Amino acid sequence: DSFPAAQSRAWKQWYQRRVRAEQTLYPPFHYVRKVPQKIIHCFTLLQLLQLGALCLVSFGGSAYLKMFFPFVIILLMPIREKVLPTLISERHLSALDGEH
Repeated sequence: DSFPAAQSRAWKQWYQRRVRAEQTLYPPFHYVRKVPQKIIHCFTLLQLLQLGALCLVSFGGSAYLKMFFPFVIILLMPIREKVLPTLISERHLSALDGEH
């Protein structure tokens, strides 16, 4: 009986620490202090969409679909260089990339 409650409490603690964490709690050189959380969540969503596309091509049932995996990998570079800067500022991207 107490296991679901403990699991729910653990999820709530993780959510509060990771998703709703104060930006001031991080070191001053950390990207979380330099980039708004809305931008971080947008960047993470875009990364998850790219991962989903890779998994779709990689684990797809068709052998013909799996042949496009290298092309999808190659497409990730122009997406990062051309598409992401139109959605997220270059200053924020460099902080997210770890270039201080």
